[in-house]
Amino acid sequence: MLEEVERWLTKRSWSAADRPLSALVAAKRRSGSTVSVVLPALNEEATVGAIVAEIRRSLMEAVPLVDELVVIDSGSTDRTSQEAAAAGARVVHRDVILPRMPAVPGKGEVLWRSLMVTSGDIVCFVDADLKDFSPDFVSGIVGPLLTEPDVDFVKAMYDRPLGSAPGQGGRVTELMARPVLNLHWPHLAGFVQPLGGEYAVRRSLLEQLPFPVGYGVELGLLVDALHTVGLDALAQVDVGVRVHRHQDGLALGRMAAAIYRTAQLRLARGHLVRPELTQFERGDDGFVARTTKVDTEERPPMIEITEYRGGRLAGTPQEPLPEHTAHTRLPDSYHRRTG
Repeated sequence: MLEEVERWLTKRSWSAADRPLSALVAAKRRSGSTVSVVLPALNEEATVGAIVAEIRRSLMEAVPLVDELVVIDSGSTDRTSQEAAAAGARVVHRDVILPRMPAVPGKGEVLWRSLMVTSGDIVCFVDADLKDFSPDFVSGIVGPLLTEPDVDFVKAMYDRPLGSAPGQGGRVTELMARPVLNLHWPHLAGFVQPLGGEYAVRRSLLEQLPFPVGYGVELGLLVDALHTVGLDALAQVDVGVRVHRHQDGLALGRMAAAIYRTAQLRLARGHLVRPELTQFERGDDGFVARTTKVDTEERPPMIEITEYRGGRLAGTPQEPLPEHTAHTRLPDSYHRRTG
């Protein structure tokens, strides 16, 4: 491990317990910052309501830490929107955001579009499939952005069990992302969960970054943040244990391919020779080859979008969009810029 990374681990890795809620609320009041929480959701009716309810109860009603709670529904066919709305979220359908730009499938697409319908100075992303959700997943990663003015991007770190096996989750992280980051971006080798879906970022940084539209969004944002603001502006916070729905091996293969594509573009800023992935499933007559395209599209930095610039630069709130609703311890570097 690079010496800079060892120093970073001692300076920029914390526990959620290091910052009590009372201290965060006081820091938020002093800074005047606002906080938006975004849950990207696709067919998560079983979990999204409990997450929304806990954020509202613990971080909006008990203490005024979160100002805005938005679920972006990316085309659910179950009751995701109804459950989220009933629990107290504002629910917006992906397709009504920036309608002049037809939406493409993918998590990164939803996160990118969420910047158009939120207003917080700090934007906190949380996956909608978490079980046994703790508000530490939000307060923990928002905390450094309220108390450390030179921190711009905070990832959650946690244990990831696979069923009853502790520490065996995060298979794509261990088999794809961690080797790639260690080999090509060694300054990011200290991140425990580089692909985790829980992270908080200053809007002023997010709006400068391109967003891969699919599974590569977490790696892409992390790498581009490193090059934009430097390692010392990045941090991580231990929030405990992350329990969620796991995907099968074929889905993990598609995820790994998209992440590799994202890394390759950042290494060469070129194009894949063949952006496709062939996988095999056993059928009645033997193995069947199934080929899927690897998403190769990225959305530009939001600051380049006319509608976003118009609202932001005019100093007026964004027009509200139609809502799609239903009935209602690692212990703080690297220069600020890496070039």
